[in-house]
Amino acid sequence: MVAGQKKRDQPWLMRTYSGHSSAKASNTLYRTNLAKGQTGLSVAFDLPTQTGYDADNVLARGEVGKVGVPISHIEDMDQLFDQIPLDQMNTAMTINATAPWLLALYIGLAQRRGIDPKKLSGTTQNDIIKEYLSRGTYIYPPGPSMRLIADTINYTITHVPKWNPTNICSYHLQEAGATPVQELAYALCTAMAVLDRVKATGVITPDQFPQVVERISFFVNAGIRFVEECCKLRAFGEMWDEMTLNRYQVADPKLRRFRYGVQVNSLGLTEPQPENNVQRIVLEMLAVVLSKGARARAIQLPAWNEAMGLPRPWDQQWALRIQQVMAFETDLLEYADILDGSPVIAAKVSELIEGARTEIANVEAQGGIVAAIESGYIKRELVGSHMNRLRAIESGDLKIIGVNCFQETAESPLTLGSDGSIMKTNPAAEREQIERLQAHRKSRNDAEVRAALQGLADAAKSDENIMPSSIRCAMAGVTTGEWGDSLRAVFGEFRPPTGIDISIDSREVLGKKDQVTELRTRVANTGTALGRPLKLLVGKPGLDGHSNGAEQVAVKARDVGFEVVYDGIRLTPQQIAQAAQEEGVHMVGLSILSGSHMELVEAVLQEMRTRDLATVPVIAGGIIPQEDAEKLLSQGVHAIYTPKDFSLNIIMADMVDVIRECNGLERLGLLQ
Repeated sequence: MVAGQKKRDQPWLMRTYSGHSSAKASNTLYRTNLAKGQTGLSVAFDLPTQTGYDADNVLARGEVGKVGVPISHIEDMDQLFDQIPLDQMNTAMTINATAPWLLALYIGLAQRRGIDPKKLSGTTQNDIIKEYLSRGTYIYPPGPSMRLIADTINYTITHVPKWNPTNICSYHLQEAGATPVQELAYALCTAMAVLDRVKATGVITPDQFPQVVERISFFVNAGIRFVEECCKLRAFGEMWDEMTLNRYQVADPKLRRFRYGVQVNSLGLTEPQPENNVQRIVLEMLAVVLSKGARARAIQLPAWNEAMGLPRPWDQQWALRIQQVMAFETDLLEYADILDGSPVIAAKVSELIEGARTEIANVEAQGGIVAAIESGYIKRELVGSHMNRLRAIESGDLKIIGVNCFQETAESPLTLGSDGSIMKTNPAAEREQIERLQAHRKSRNDAEVRAALQGLADAAKSDENIMPSSIRCAMAGVTTGEWGDSLRAVFGEFRPPTGIDISIDSREVLGKKDQVTELRTRVANTGTALGRPLKLLVGKPGLDGHSNGAEQVAVKARDVGFEVVYDGIRLTPQQIAQAAQEEGVHMVGLSILSGSHMELVEAVLQEMRTRDLATVPVIAGGIIPQEDAEKLLSQGVHAIYTPKDFSLNIIMADMVDVIRECNGLERLGLLQ
């Protein structure tokens, strides 16, 4: 034994965010990770599951099993947690619009295994607000969506009391460009909207309400500016304590604790020199562990290669080992809060709190966060903040090692493997999931399914809590798409503002101004040569809701003189090609980050050809491996852009040259 060894605090829950291809494959991965010392599960679901579609829906084409595990019914859930004791596992599920359904499947599975749901512990993210702003897996309008969140809270507080029914998620706000002040303000506004909605239902008694507050957890982001990020988390704690005491009269300080999990920043991970991402991840983790009073309860780290594609099991092991070294080899957990008493830290925390209070007041003046989403205010603010960040990278004011400075490098041995240093999903996963789904439909009792779906619709049309009828649906064998469609028929669907209508001229111009001037001249002159202004269609095919890149391309294109057509996310290839035809565009730009680029781009090209639009150039951007990029270029795509292409000015110049070349004009070449 080491002499004088100090008593150590317990470490945080250690997770990796994972799921892919099928429930069986994901279960194997989970049990492998648990055997390596992971202490909790964090389930990634595929996009059809997140948006309430079955695997054989037309919108699910190419998306099944790509960014997570497909869960179509309770048998899939049973396979996912095979040999995993639900009453002993802390399970986090990144699920939002369909959160009541996935929770119902989990509860139904527990009941089927003879486990009391009161023994279940874990979290459903269940934060629809940020889906409207950044991640894009919303289905229903804000009113019904907030009702579903309230229903899960009201149900779990009694029936699954150890569960965190909602996880206010500021992580994706930062990924969408939020500053620390905006992340604080919008997350706390979301929490207020949720708690106010729960209180307004009248279901929870005043004596129970402090327990509701206790079960509200958060999921935050932590970027490379780890001192400021650590201060942000201390600010979160102070503001949450103050809000829950003064606004909600929660007297017990233990129930007012700011409880949060974290995945550190993925926005800052780079494709060039990806080995640098390891030190970025470690430094970002410091923000959430250094301050004992603001330490994360659960941590999941991205893998070093996530800007390139899907991490392999070994990459996830590396991310887990980073956590374990921090927790078990360093002396971090032997000390009280090492930042207490620092005047520098205190001043920065106060500055962030003051800024957040001002922005909260701006949101409250509009009628709260739901009204500010419906008006487009918050989306415009986030798009503007993200635009400023990208302009700072272009100008060199914000330095990214290996991207806009220190670009000279030896070849990395990490990227030399035959697998391209990423995991490739099973190409047969979608077909096999559809086959299992169709077999499941044939095996169930149709009368029980119809009765359960009728009960669900009746509950949705009334004030009845949606959870009991959802659990009945789960036990009857209802599918994810049937649950989603049943509620679509009652609630309708929603498309929020895109946020690209920000006024460029009203903001400080960042980036290389001489290049912007030259670009505007090139766009104008090319339009004149072709007889009308250049028009660009920016399209998001499939179910991928990560629209940040598409929005920034659209904003930049408008800034340099393009007319831009952008109708938001979740479009079919047919809709994109039809819009290209009706709008008479000079170019179609596709943004796909879900890994479904091969299937969806091919489908768009085919739809373009059937409309005699083969001469209209199609370009694509996203996390696209080099091997796939070469295949797409050979199929007729004119240009591919990936995270290494950080300069929007250079991208715009190339787009103009592609249009010129496709119309018999000479290319203009590189910008000066």
